[in-house]
Amino acid sequence: MTIKLGLDTLDALPPNVSKPNYQRAMLSPGIIHIGVGNFHRAHQAVYLDKLFNAGLAYDWAIRGAGIKSYDSVMREKLKAQDWLTTVVELDAKGLTARVCASMLDFIENDASTLIDALTDSQIRIVSLTITEGGYFMDDKTGGFNLAHDEIQRDIANIDSPTTVFGLMIAALKRRKEQNKPAFTIMSCDNIPHNGKIAKRVVSEMAAAIDGDLAQWIDQNVTFPNSMVDCITPATSEQERQRLVTLFDIEDQAPVFCEPFRQWVLEDDFANGRPPLEEVGVEFVADVAPFELMKLRILNGGHAAIAYPGALFGIHFVHDVMAHPLISLYLKKLVTQEVIPTLPSVPGVDFDDYFAVIESRFANPEVCDTVPRLCQDASNRLPKFILPTIVANLEQGRDCAGLALVVALWCRLCAEGDVANSKITIDDPQAKRLIKQASMAKVEPAIFLQMTDIFGTLSRNTVFVNHFTSMLEMLWASGTEKTLEWYLKQ
Repeated sequence: MTIKLGLDTLDALPPNVSKPNYQRAMLSPGIIHIGVGNFHRAHQAVYLDKLFNAGLAYDWAIRGAGIKSYDSVMREKLKAQDWLTTVVELDAKGLTARVCASMLDFIENDASTLIDALTDSQIRIVSLTITEGGYFMDDKTGGFNLAHDEIQRDIANIDSPTTVFGLMIAALKRRKEQNKPAFTIMSCDNIPHNGKIAKRVVSEMAAAIDGDLAQWIDQNVTFPNSMVDCITPATSEQERQRLVTLFDIEDQAPVFCEPFRQWVLEDDFANGRPPLEEVGVEFVADVAPFELMKLRILNGGHAAIAYPGALFGIHFVHDVMAHPLISLYLKKLVTQEVIPTLPSVPGVDFDDYFAVIESRFANPEVCDTVPRLCQDASNRLPKFILPTIVANLEQGRDCAGLALVVALWCRLCAEGDVANSKITIDDPQAKRLIKQASMAKVEPAIFLQMTDIFGTLSRNTVFVNHFTSMLEMLWASGTEKTLEWYLKQ
């Protein structure tokens, strides 16, 4: 019998579903989280659920919030099931399900209501998963785009803001006026130096509004950096039906995710924090080494396997990892050209970390796709691959395997110019990439002339020579033979 998820049906759920051992009435809010998507509910909300299940920190429950139209859609789905979420962990050894009850409610999509909630002195942390686009970064400078129309509108009308940062500043302004303590702003977005980025946005906006307010924020608000990790696919009707089939639960917004999750957090909180170290969160003085490790091994590893996988016509990431040439290529690349560029990370053995990454990539239950990993490569490679190449060159080491990643990407882009090709180049710069890659068949270095992507690497003789030889080999011998050649070196 299918059971509709709700507080009144928790006791009727199957015994193989983990349920909260605390009562909702025991909880009080300490956090407002803006951006209640799948990742938040698979990550931060689960950590807090574990904390409450351990009988700890009942005064740190979450109030959800959001200002986008899709936030209203999510709110209505969760409201109908008493703000509960079923989290299914996609373990190759067997799927497990838990009902997470760490969110008390979801504030209405209304600026005035949200500012009132943010001003409540019970709220000591405001956390964010608003994606990279929500930080109004300038694509050309990499800094905050203070001139953006929405930002300028909020600066001129801070008592009726429309952006997330305008709303937080408006609430901080009220707290200052009412002599209430400030809250911590905790970014949980998958962006390097996310706390510093959030601080820059708030500081620059506040300075443009009121110098005294900006000074008060600088003295009272903290912005801890964090590194977050948990592969969390989108939820479709297929996942909802799978939940019914496996666990007899009707949930309009379940979350399916891998069993691995990591949260490394700078211990810098203005107004207290929950004892998340009790449930596996790592509190550190400096998150940067952890971020760099993830960026170069996990994100760089995704790029390294995605392009040969696409050229071989493989759709799922776990099937890519089952291809012996690609898995061996990844291992050699990470061992010889990625790990040597990393500074030591407290308590981390890089070989062990990479072994976990390999098993995560190979997890057949996650069903991550190669097309997803190939998306937006013109933006991703300059973050995940090119800095590692630069680090190797600066330190006098080889970068042939990383040059091969770039050559594989070029070869993949050229497929966009092939009639009846099954490959689609999903990138904002797709037309330009396809054109440059097609011309590079005759003169490989032409692809590297996109200096907004490659920067000074386009003029580095060692890198250009490696790239040229790899691309020529890909055209002459194909992907399989090129990988075989590289593995023999």
